[in-house]
Amino acid sequence: MTTSPRRSALRASVTLAATLLTASTLSGCGVFGSPDLVIYNAQHEELLDEIVPLFEEESGLDVELRSGKDLEMANQIVEEGEDSPADVFLTENSPAMTIVDNAGLFAELPEAATASIPEEYVPADRTWTGFLARSTVAMYNTDSMTEADMPASILDFAKPEWKGRVAFSPTGADFQAIVSAVLELEGEEATRTWLEGLKANGVIVQNNLVVMQSVDSGEVDAGIAYHYYWYRDREENGTDSDSSALHFFGNQDPGAFLSISGAGILASSEHQEAAEEFVTWLTGTDAQQAMAESYALEYPLNPDASLNPDVKPFDELEPPQVDVASLNGPQVTDLMTAAGLL
Repeated sequence: MTTSPRRSALRASVTLAATLLTASTLSGCGVFGSPDLVIYNAQHEELLDEIVPLFEEESGLDVELRSGKDLEMANQIVEEGEDSPADVFLTENSPAMTIVDNAGLFAELPEAATASIPEEYVPADRTWTGFLARSTVAMYNTDSMTEADMPASILDFAKPEWKGRVAFSPTGADFQAIVSAVLELEGEEATRTWLEGLKANGVIVQNNLVVMQSVDSGEVDAGIAYHYYWYRDREENGTDSDSSALHFFGNQDPGAFLSISGAGILASSEHQEAAEEFVTWLTGTDAQQAMAESYALEYPLNPDASLNPDVKPFDELEPPQVDVASLNGPQVTDLMTAAGLL
């Protein structure tokens, strides 16, 4: 959550009142009046807490952040409909954007908001735009495995020879986005077979950090996650990645899927001009470079911004071609539920 600097002193003086308010009410300038912009944020809260103050300082606008999870916030917006207080919706993975878009709740973005983002990361109708990307990877334990031991396709992890050897976290939006790519690329039947194989042979863990820890400790030989977990740990201390390495799938395999974080403006927003200013700023070079230099280590989509050189370069990835607007979150959860993964 963010607070305008010019209001911080005033807010500090009302300690008793503050204790009676919810966290969302305390955000921005919500205590003393309406904010200039309300953002429903399903991207990493820590990242937005870091970059939104930069926008506030540059624009002079007060921003209220309400953070939550991808699909939960998407469904909340759909339920709120035209009465939603949200002006902007940000997600970690694009299937949540599709839920809101399919409900007809987004406004078309101005050209300036999408001009700096490659067209493959912007839906054809320009109702939202990608702004960050994460590459699917497989982590492997370097004491028990080599790069040559890793499968050519992420689909191979469902085979019996991987029984008890590969960890994944099915309950999070990250893995569900990967499943949405498999569904788009391989079809429903192949996706169902893959999920059933993972259920039978994989090791289910709580989250992607536990995936990395399980691989590093040797509890499993490999794990499915996104690239930044491993790189972030290496940059911070290496505690959970000392005995592991990354395997990047190539050849447009579903395992090379790029999950896109999206930004859209609600058609019901009463602050269209401020919302357009924010999304245009978010995709611009300064904000993209700020995110590239943040703790997150996600790939900026603006080609003029560059990520930490220790991370595999974006142009060396070999992702499959996926229509970002077609990834189907509800169908994914139905298939995963049927497979006993949710």
